[in-house]
Amino acid sequence: MMRTPPEWDSNQLFNNADSFGMSFDQAWQASLAADPSPDLSEAERLAAILDALSDHPFSINQPDLVAQVAAFRLRLLGG
Repeated sequence: MMRTPPEWDSNQLFNNADSFGMSFDQAWQASLAADPSPDLSEAERLAAILDALSDHPFSINQPDLVAQVAAFRLRLLGG
């Protein structure tokens, strides 16, 4: 008998860079959509997003790597 895998919660967060990266991507895109103003510098937008994601398990357990992962994700997103 074949078992059906359990439902996966797409909002589930994990203590790893991939999970943080996916959350970062969503937050970055939402930020751009909500306020596309060029008056907000990339550094200001980044700081606001990192602050908003400060309760992510990866942010809590690996705070020294969060900025590196965010910079990498920004390169993937094209800035």
